[in-house]
Amino acid sequence: MTTVLLDPHRQTHFTHFNNMGSPHFGITANVDITEFLGCVRRSPTLRFTPAMVYLITRTALEVRPFRWRIRRCKVGGEESKVEVVEHDNLRPSWAVPTEASSAFSFCTVAYDPDPLVFHQAAEAMMERMKTRPNFTDEPGADDYLFLSTFPWASFTNVTHAMPVGEQADSIPRIVWGKYFRQGDKTLMPLAVQAHHAVVDGSDLGRYYQLIQQHFKKSAPIFKLFMP
Repeated sequence: MTTVLLDPHRQTHFTHFNNMGSPHFGITANVDITEFLGCVRRSPTLRFTPAMVYLITRTALEVRPFRWRIRRCKVGGEESKVEVVEHDNLRPSWAVPTEASSAFSFCTVAYDPDPLVFHQAAEAMMERMKTRPNFTDEPGADDYLFLSTFPWASFTNVTHAMPVGEQADSIPRIVWGKYFRQGDKTLMPLAVQAHHAVVDGSDLGRYYQLIQQHFKKSAPIFKLFMP
């Protein structure tokens, strides 16, 4: 983890949006998962959710501002400064069903660039959460990427419950929805929300461009899972 040194104009941009009462913004767009879904269906071992989480997190790591987090440093109870830090890696934390309750559980696994290593760790943690659900985050940690799914409908917009005031955070939120057929393609709604002080519209656009490329290259990415 390193401290980010913002250029003068980016610092002005940061201050402008960081002082807003509601600094988060988001986009919902349909992405083409035809190749990705084909890989999942052809493979005897590749599962939809761990593979989806892998690609979502891989893409976030490739768009630098998605690794930036706002830190409020305090000394003696007084806020002294605000800084931006950059994480080398991220921990996706996504919602999964549990047998212990009708409410969902968090499922958190550190990203590994090897899709096989990550997939195995994700499967194991999802199985564990069935009987030992968790609904807490590590105190003070901000290297998360908060993910969820809404498989019941192909939504066009998503709003999130967000902490306020000094509790506000800059962790991106990403949700995928029910996929559907359109002609010869399978499309899926993907909602991405970020803190505007660190993520700009062009960064969000770059995220969608990259993840679409990854979906289209699913076969070589997940080749270890293919028969």
